Amino acid sequence: MKVIISYPPLGEKRCPTLGQNRQFQWFHNPSFIYPMVPAWAATMLEKCGHEVIWNDAIAMGWSEDKFWDFLKEVKPEMIAFETKTPVVKRHWEIIRRLKAEYPDSLVVLFGDHVTALPEESLNNSPVDFVLTGGDYDFLLANLVEHLEKGKELEPGIWFRKKGEIVSTGQFSLNHDLDALPEINRDLTCWHLYGEHLFIKSPHTYTMAGRDCWYGKCTFCSWTTLYPRYRVRKCERVLDEIGNLIKRYGVREIFDDTGTFPAGRWLENFCAGIIERGYHEQVAISCNARVGAISEEQFKMMKKAGFRLLKFGLESANQKTLDRLNKGIKVSDIIESCRLAKKAGLTVHLTTMVGYPWESLEEAKKTVRLSRKLLSDGHADMLQATIIIPYPGTPLFEEAKKEGWLKTEDWNEYDMRGPVMTTPVPEEQVKKLTRVLYTAFLTPRFIGRTVFSIRSADDFRFVMKAGKAVLGHLRDFALRRKNASEC
Repeated sequence: MKVIISYPPLGEKRCPTLGQNRQFQWFHNPSFIYPMVPAWAATMLEKCGHEVIWNDAIAMGWSEDKFWDFLKEVKPEMIAFETKTPVVKRHWEIIRRLKAEYPDSLVVLFGDHVTALPEESLNNSPVDFVLTGGDYDFLLANLVEHLEKGKELEPGIWFRKKGEIVSTGQFSLNHDLDALPEINRDLTCWHLYGEHLFIKSPHTYTMAGRDCWYGKCTFCSWTTLYPRYRVRKCERVLDEIGNLIKRYGVREIFDDTGTFPAGRWLENFCAGIIERGYHEQVAISCNARVGAISEEQFKMMKKAGFRLLKFGLESANQKTLDRLNKGIKVSDIIESCRLAKKAGLTVHLTTMVGYPWESLEEAKKTVRLSRKLLSDGHADMLQATIIIPYPGTPLFEEAKKEGWLKTEDWNEYDMRGPVMTTPVPEEQVKKLTRVLYTAFLTPRFIGRTVFSIRSADDFRFVMKAGKAVLGHLRDFALRRKNASEC
């Protein structure tokens, strides 16, 4: 079967952060995460003998006309793509045109939104199949093998049968991650991807586990995909890193597991990196959980070549952390940042504003803590977003119950403004995100950044990071369009 795995263009000058993103935002200064699970899907299908075409039209900067001309040329038997809440209605429009022009081509959707609301897309578009859960690499391969060879369908697949919407049952996360093949990075255009976080090139991504071993934060859409955490064997990940170094000359890696494995797994991984000598060849960054790593483990990570850790600060108000079920104290945030920096690691913080229960003064408390951590040298980078209650999350259900939702028009869930009522006016919420980004602009932070430049890589990174900050300031400066304009 000829299968295209695609991210179709959406007709905007701004770029959607769609592929493998736990949140969604339109960016003026685009940055693309390597979508690991779709890349595994492409590799698995290729290994089964199918013709696979990787078509990330967004990362490639394709126009809509170029995308449709491409489809006319290749005539796929199946096209599969990831969707998210803010763009699902646009994807329905694309699917309608796809089925009108290529009625024999099968269309498949996957992602967190359709996992939460699988019947919605079948009711609102002529999509053929919806894959639910986070193991859509396994499910897509299973679906194609079912269509080609009659293999029994696994749980988690939705479709129409005799005009009725049916499913194969609740998805199950019982696939063996160690059975995954090594991703064919050439097939999946690995060179297209790289966040602003990377200093060295070539760079790429790995994914040691799926997805977060804590998995209780009420706002996270990926708990919908991965209600059960699994991790690959340490040796398998080490082997992958070794091959990335040898085959592609990779000098920096970001592991995009929702939360990097902790405890003994982390210690064994660090020991393996050092034993194999990879710490002298590649820098590693990852998502980490506040309060989960000891001072000695931070030191071990630094010795093993770790460079940057992403920590979820989210808010400086304890009542907000408790309401989000973060399971941490504000003091834990400060201490983890301090210990990581003491070990020589770079700290990247993620923050959010627009909570329905936070006053303006409470929101400003988060700004003050972020500014202080940056100014005191306990953090190096910061990412600010407006909290969005995605369908399927406990926060969405709470918002519906409490009457916080302003709208359930999914076009509005794109972070251009809050979709929950809040004591803080909308324009003030967007202003707070801008103020958070300007937390970088303190004399102590700027001076420390300038004096940290030791190489051409460092200089390029500082310039790239500065451009990213300016882009984010522009992102949140826009006034929201009406839904009819989207």
